[in-house]
Amino acid sequence: MSEIGTGLQNATGIRNALARAGYAFVEASDMRAALGRFGTLADWAAFADSWNDLGLDTYMGDGGRYRRRRFGVFAAPRQGQIVRAPHQPHYQSVNYNTLNGGIERWFEPIKPEISEGPSFRTVLEYARALFSRLVPETAEWHVETHQFRIEARTGEHGKPTPEGMHRDGVDYVMVLLVARRNIMSGTTTIHDLDKRTLGSFTLTDPLDAALVDDSRCYHGVTPVVPENPAQPAYRDVLVVTFRKKTAAS
Repeated sequence: MSEIGTGLQNATGIRNALARAGYAFVEASDMRAALGRFGTLADWAAFADSWNDLGLDTYMGDGGRYRRRRFGVFAAPRQGQIVRAPHQPHYQSVNYNTLNGGIERWFEPIKPEISEGPSFRTVLEYARALFSRLVPETAEWHVETHQFRIEARTGEHGKPTPEGMHRDGVDYVMVLLVARRNIMSGTTTIHDLDKRTLGSFTLTDPLDAALVDDSRCYHGVTPVVPENPAQPAYRDVLVVTFRKKTAAS
């Protein structure tokens, strides 16, 4: 297991780990403390429960029916209010997503009561502050947010990253665990640009987080399988990506 991020006690430690290694694993207790500087998680129960109302992802190039999601886009200036953008498709080129890239993918929007709630907004504010400190010249960020549920069943493993080891074509990625029920595996692996392994860790507790510099690292997650095939089995995460906004974007 990677030690990058273990025992980080403050925002500076997390930022320094990400800057030094290109990624950080942040345990739930440290993430809770870091988030607490930017808001509250007062609606966490309703926030987490919203993962029970995600639409099926029907764009899977492998034909799988194990992924559910909602999607939302935001404009985040360096200072001021983070504003939700009009609903739009998610697009990745085939250079970054060989399985599902090259097409506009329309997903159901994240519900306004969730995206305007304190938990969601606290995550956005924290991520903006963190990434803006790392790239101080950035005036505005293009932010994409994804609610993902990966389901595991007998005969169909759930694949958190069905495209395999990959980059997302953004600047930074934050993966926040919301819930993990009745599953095994789901190990995150981090690789350098030559695809040599840098570290690995497993998000196990709500608020465990992975932070990745997408320009420096590939990442992937191993498939999840049910511990008890007779019971529901799933992995819920919020994925937030930040990309420097340019005149053309």
